[in-house]
Formats: sequence, structure tokens, C-alpha cells
Amino acid sequence: MDVNVRPDIDAAAAKLNSAFGSKREIQRLPEVLWEGETVEMLATGVYGKGNGLVAMTSQRLIFLKHGIMSQQVEDFPYSRISSVQWSGGMLMGTLIVFASNNKAEIKQVPKDQGKILADALRARLAGSVPGAPAPAVAPAAPAPAGGDIASRLATLDQLRAAGAITDEEYRDRRTKILDSL
Repeated sequence: MDVNVRPDIDAAAAKLNSAFGSKREIQRLPEVLWEGETVEMLATGVYGKGNGLVAMTSQRLIFLKHGIMSQQVEDFPYSRISSVQWSGGMLMGTLIVFASNNKAEIKQVPKDQGKILADALRARLAGSVPGAPAPAVAPAAPAPAGGDIASRLATLDQLRAAGAITDEEYRDRRTKILDSL
């Protein structure tokens, strides 16, 4: 799908099987993004009273419905999301987001998009849940072998690619790993 909005949005929109009913939302998405926020993944679905767009960004999960007469934006910062559930049917499914004592059900999400989105959200939450051990941090004991450093850097690259850590966390952890040489 060719939308020419912004490179990050265009890349995410290109992965949609169908953007039917959500082209207006894709065009309007930059208006609701925060400064420096990038779009990582998109999906379509029904939330509340209408069909719209689910956007997984670098900072939060957003549901956007942009109608002719009104606009609905619901956002879920990752720090407030406690868990995510995916329930898939034959073609469509429901993404359930539990955040700050709320339960948001986004229905009619295409099965393939929903499963990928739910998995990516879980990976993101696993890296940011307070009290959970943060993967790929420098161990208490210094790493003696160079191969260990390489594997730690590779793991760190995978975490960043999966969106489990931010670019800032990536740089900090990479510096710590390299400083341990």
C-alpha cells in the first residue's frame, strides 16, 4: 500500500494486507503522534463505536478512528499496560489490552496482523515490566571471554530489533558491555 505519509508510517502500512476503511486514519496518524515518536506496526480493527487503526509506536499503543464528523483517539502508554491477550478466530480476532484497571477490546483485527501485534506487544512489555529482570544487562561478574561479549551484543541487537528496548537503553547497555572489556 503506497500512502506517502512518513517513512515509518509508510513502512508499517506496506505490511498491512488490507487497509480497507483505514486510509483516512493512516493519513491523519502524524497529527496524534508525539515528537520523536515512530510507528513500528499497524493493524486495523473495531474499538468502541467504529472501525479504525491500531498503531504500535515507540512509546505507546494507539487506536485512531477518524470519521467525517469526529475523531477518536485512545492511547495506552506501555508503562500502563499490564497484559495483552489475543483470541483468534478463522479470519479475525480480538486483541485485549489490560491497562490501568481498564480492559480495551479491539475486535475484528485480521488474524495475521493481530497475532504479530500481540506478540510484539508482549515482547515490548517483557522488557519494560517493573521488577522483571531486564535481559542483556551487564552481569555482576566481568565477562572474561570475547565470545561472551559478542553474544551479549548480538542479544542486545535482537532486543532492539524486536522493540523490547529503546534506542537509548540500547546505547547505554552497549556502552556498558563494551566498557567491560
